Amino acid sequence: MHCGGSTTTIATPHTFSVITSSPIEQSTPAFRQTTLALFAAGFSTFALMYCVQPLLPELAAAFDVSAATSSLAVSLTTGALAATLLLGGSVSERVERKTMIVASLGATAVLTMLCSTATSWSAFLTMRVLAGIAFAGLPAIAVAYVGEEIAPRAAGLAMGLYVGGTAVGGMSGRLLAATLTDALGWRVGVGATGALGVVAAVLVAVLLPRAKHVRPDALGVDNLLAVHRAHLADPHLRQLFAQGFLYMGVFVAIYNYLAFRLIAPPYSLGHATIGSVFLLYLVGMVSSPWAGAIAGTRGRGRTLGWSLMLMLVGAALTLVTSLVAIIVGVGLLTFGFFAAHAVTITWVGVRAGTHQSQAASLYVVSYYLGASVTGTLAGVFWTRYGWNGVAGLAIVQTIAGLMLLNTEARRG
Repeated sequence: MHCGGSTTTIATPHTFSVITSSPIEQSTPAFRQTTLALFAAGFSTFALMYCVQPLLPELAAAFDVSAATSSLAVSLTTGALAATLLLGGSVSERVERKTMIVASLGATAVLTMLCSTATSWSAFLTMRVLAGIAFAGLPAIAVAYVGEEIAPRAAGLAMGLYVGGTAVGGMSGRLLAATLTDALGWRVGVGATGALGVVAAVLVAVLLPRAKHVRPDALGVDNLLAVHRAHLADPHLRQLFAQGFLYMGVFVAIYNYLAFRLIAPPYSLGHATIGSVFLLYLVGMVSSPWAGAIAGTRGRGRTLGWSLMLMLVGAALTLVTSLVAIIVGVGLLTFGFFAAHAVTITWVGVRAGTHQSQAASLYVVSYYLGASVTGTLAGVFWTRYGWNGVAGLAIVQTIAGLMLLNTEARRG
């Protein structure tokens, strides 16, 4: 797969107004401030999105629903996010980048706090759907911000740190919610995670510099559709979108039903102990910047292939009964997932060239559709075949991702 710039340029009457100032270089105070803000944004992203994941057994009991139905607390949120993302990318062309990011984070955090007050399953799911819609203003915009404001040679590291923030946030949100649930109940666990998201939104508002290189102007509907068609016509971008669908689905499927497996015999672990498993997200903080850096020397396609191989080995190890083997397997899968995500999301921006936020929107749509579709499908496999069904689904999807990486792609 060729990794150069986009081969298609869309001419539109509404174009970006570019300010001729130097991009943010690595090892400067501005770079450190910007990456800290992006880290906080990524942190809040996964903390708010997945804080309910280790609580699915608790939610199933509290609202008297099945394991598969309880997974809707995650799947409907990611599905709503995916459905709204293209609109979010369009709105971002009309609203300043920083404003969009901060508003998105703040609204999602408040809606997460409101989830803790829900008295019915339908009310809880409504808040989760609204949170997914509110959150749509962040992922693609963060990618576009990095591409526009950070110097190209530092963009991989900046994006790696953003993805690393998602790793720490995913771990912290799950661990906080699970620990507080054991001590004080799930309402306190979810509400406290929402409050943490508010703090992160304030930090981003204070630290993130306003965009200096692009003043977004509105893309008309016809022009927006033309941009999306051009991106989807690029076979290399389509392959990257498909990769996101596959590996995100694997990641969510494993973590969705890991709690159900570990809370049952022969493990019989408590919520707090299960929540500590999410400390494995720390390996994502290491793997994402590592992958972003190594992709520049070894090639993005080759690095993505290595990452998927680690996911495959990790998923296979979870089939072993030994708790140690399961933890090692989940750790390898987590390392590979965050590495794959960091490489792919940067690659999308490089390949797209112009209109990066629309390309990133299409990638993140595929990414979260994978979370929603495979996350829910894994519930059927869990009900019918137990953990072997969930792990088997993960293995098949990871192999499909490796098959997409042909010889040309590995040189990318």
